[in-house]
Amino acid sequence: LGYNLAFFRLCLNCKPNNVLESTQPSPQWSLNGTAIDLGSDYRRHMSGGSLIIRNLDKDQDTGIYQCMAFNTWGSILSRRASIQFAYLENFKTQSVRSAVNVREGQGVVLLCGAPPHSGELTFAWIFNEYPYSVQQDSRRFVSQETGSLYIAKVEPSDVGNYTCVVNNTVTKEKVLSSPTPLVLRSDVEIRLFLLCSPVPEISWRRTSGVPFPSKVKMKNSNAVLEVPNFQQEDAGTYECIAENRRGKNVARGRISFHAKPQWFQTVADTAKSIEENLFWECKASGKPKPSYSWLKNGEQLMVEGRVQIENGALSITALNLSDSGMYQCVAENKHGSIYSSAQLMVLASAPSFSRSPLKALLKARSGSEVTLECKPQASPPAISLWKKGNEILQRSERITLSPNGTLKIANVTKRDAGGYMCIAKNQFGTASTTGTLLVTEPTRITMRPTNMEIIVGESIVLPCQIAYDPALDVSFSWAFNGQLIDFQRDSDHFERVGGTISGDLMIRNIQLNHGGKYVCVIDTDVESLSTSAILVVKGPPGPPDKVAVEEITDSTAQLSWTPGSDNGSPITSYIIQARTPFTVGWQAVDTVPEVISGNMLTATVVSLNAWVEYEFRVVARNAVGLGEPSPASAKTRTEDAVPDTAPTDVGGGGGAKSELVITWEPLPEELQNGEDFGYIVALRPVGTVTWTRAIISTPGASRYVFRNDTIQPFSPFDIKVGAYNKRGEGPFSSIATVFSAEEVPSVAPKRVGARSLSASQIEVIWEALPGLPERVLGYEVVYWEDGTKPDTIGKVRITGNYTQVNITGLKADTAYYLSVAAFNTAGPGPQSAPINSTTKKPPPDRGPLNIQWSMIGSTLTLHWDPVVTMETESKVTGYLVVLKRHRYNDINTIFTNRTTAELSLSASDNYLIQIKVLSEGGEGMASEPIHIHKLKKLKSNLGLKTRVFQILSLFATFVFHKFDIFPMKCISHVQKSL
Repeated sequence: LGYNLAFFRLCLNCKPNNVLESTQPSPQWSLNGTAIDLGSDYRRHMSGGSLIIRNLDKDQDTGIYQCMAFNTWGSILSRRASIQFAYLENFKTQSVRSAVNVREGQGVVLLCGAPPHSGELTFAWIFNEYPYSVQQDSRRFVSQETGSLYIAKVEPSDVGNYTCVVNNTVTKEKVLSSPTPLVLRSDVEIRLFLLCSPVPEISWRRTSGVPFPSKVKMKNSNAVLEVPNFQQEDAGTYECIAENRRGKNVARGRISFHAKPQWFQTVADTAKSIEENLFWECKASGKPKPSYSWLKNGEQLMVEGRVQIENGALSITALNLSDSGMYQCVAENKHGSIYSSAQLMVLASAPSFSRSPLKALLKARSGSEVTLECKPQASPPAISLWKKGNEILQRSERITLSPNGTLKIANVTKRDAGGYMCIAKNQFGTASTTGTLLVTEPTRITMRPTNMEIIVGESIVLPCQIAYDPALDVSFSWAFNGQLIDFQRDSDHFERVGGTISGDLMIRNIQLNHGGKYVCVIDTDVESLSTSAILVVKGPPGPPDKVAVEEITDSTAQLSWTPGSDNGSPITSYIIQARTPFTVGWQAVDTVPEVISGNMLTATVVSLNAWVEYEFRVVARNAVGLGEPSPASAKTRTEDAVPDTAPTDVGGGGGAKSELVITWEPLPEELQNGEDFGYIVALRPVGTVTWTRAIISTPGASRYVFRNDTIQPFSPFDIKVGAYNKRGEGPFSSIATVFSAEEVPSVAPKRVGARSLSASQIEVIWEALPGLPERVLGYEVVYWEDGTKPDTIGKVRITGNYTQVNITGLKADTAYYLSVAAFNTAGPGPQSAPINSTTKKPPPDRGPLNIQWSMIGSTLTLHWDPVVTMETESKVTGYLVVLKRHRYNDINTIFTNRTTAELSLSASDNYLIQIKVLSEGGEGMASEPIHIHKLKKLKSNLGLKTRVFQILSLFATFVFHKFDIFPMKCISHVQKSL
């Protein structure tokens, strides 16, 4: 401890380990073997077992401290703690030291001579004056053991005054010696340390030849060898070799390993019965080898009579109660001491079965061996005897009585059942415990699971049923491949079914990973049984792998692959599928051989399209079904070839004057078979031989127009279309006949007339054209409003020799202009002179109101108010009664020009009735619907009530018609009252 001690505070801990809260110890501290009186010492006090010292004093507080902890069980001592105070005094002589004379080139040692001190020191040297300090190098070295300065080869620049500086690392104090002059002289002085010229090279080695470990460090030009964390294996003889061109020198030193003791065997708390023997042994490592001593309750334990101590071993014979207490084994050498503590409890008690009574009911299977243990707590151990009922049991062929009190009965029978008592006795008392032995019949497995083969996705039940003694508790469990089945976690597939005598296992939706060994385990109070079965799960094959294209042409590809798992059923065949950018998904392809057997791993795909990029995959099949497909092969393009397919749907016709239009369906890209694809169009007039050819280089073209002023209108031509690519021309299509463009009809229709049919419809009529040079395919009617923009003109075309058409969807009360023209493929001919026609006014936008009805028998009578039209509406021409039957879902209409109607209804159907207004402008709005439900046939004894109802209905109709009140609700109320 450093200076300014008044400001220091020291805390020493005293906290025993593994102490029960109910037996917390009391601590007591001593200094140099004398108990510290804390009551009269204001500087020292204790907190939680720790000793705290304030204002440390060198004279009062220096020494050895030790803590004793004691409670009702005894006392133990802590390790010793030493307090020392660091200091550093001044050098005794302050005058200049004697000069050291040395010859140039020779070596010299300047001695420091440290003053009195305590605590670790460090040394340095000042050259001439501060702050010029001596730097260590290959010539200069400062020993941190003695403080001496070594100079191996003195040079003129080394001449001067040298001052030794001593530092205390604890107190941080520093003192300086008197200067030591170093001067050169001409005489020779030989030193026995490494002072030589030239400066030597220094190396180190171990005489044992063992190389230095990596932790070893060299410092100060190899003058210092440092071994960090020194261990036993680092001990030995070390050599320092100094060598220059004039020779070498060797110095040897031996380093020994010393260590304070370390436990490798300690003592533990022990409870012994009275009169038993105790043997404790503790062992510790250390160098020098530690010595051992033993303490009891903090006092030295002496060898006497029953107590013997030898090399760390303590033995006490014939223990008595006074031997109880706390014991400590102390291992000690000059580097320190260690303590191992343990409690000895010497017990003396009467027998007791409070902790280990016999089971009240013990079950055993008939024919088995049963064990009944008699384990009383007693000190010293008790003597036991067994009784069955009132009979004391003796050893026999089936009955074994062990010295420890255990009773064994072999080959148990029903006669062994009954009550058993174990009686224990020692000098302090007697105790007993009783239990009943129940002998049960053996459990038998009546239905076992059998080995099975099953298909993926199916469900099965593995039986496990038993016959057992009703006195037993039984439980079932299942294991799959050595792992217990968790029925909650795996409830999707596993379920235990059956009653108390059954542990059947249901497996639903079996998967491939469910194949394996299943074990049913039956546990009872007295035995455990098991039965097992192997379940083989078969499924479609696994996916093949490594599909590769070995060779490819313009129409074939040779494939190879490796098989996947057969999943319990041999692979019977393979199917090859292909995919291109032009197909929708994967499609099966033709192969050679046509059927690929399950033992083949190569096949040739045929009928491929040229110049198309393909991917292939393979699917395996077994008796269960098709498996998953393999991964796709790398994309591979077939070789190119001449087109082998001709365009289809070749036709044409129409167009403008002097034109021949030819059309066809373009070939899809997968049929073009190569690059630079196009079409060849060939044509000739019917009846001629020579073909005219045209080349179209656009792959997507579907139309070609041949123009020539010599082409007559509507002349027949033979045409055909072929395909080509850079490999050559392909086949042509079959010959088709098309006609050149025709001329439009040259005459307009005559006697055109029109009349308005309704507010939205006009009928147009004309006279058919007589025979013309041009074809007439039909007629076209154009209509428009006065001042209509051209893009809003309406048009209706009819094909055939018709002379009338109705134009619908027109505006009401609007004048339209109409014109008729004949047309053919060349277009419409001249239009007739325009005529006009005006559509009718619109019909009323409201239906009949105040509809009243009455029902007599099956006749329904309707009345309604007439619909009065406004000036902007068409005149009413009548009414349309719409009758819909729900049962047959048919609709009937009845026209009337009056405001009343009679209907005959069926009694077995429901009806919906509406009334529409009719006008010159067409049908108007319909009335609100009237719902008539099935008529109820009344029995004969209700005839009077029926007549009364009919009379009331007529009266109600009259009254409510008179006062404009709808009668439906009233009649319904009358009907309910009847």
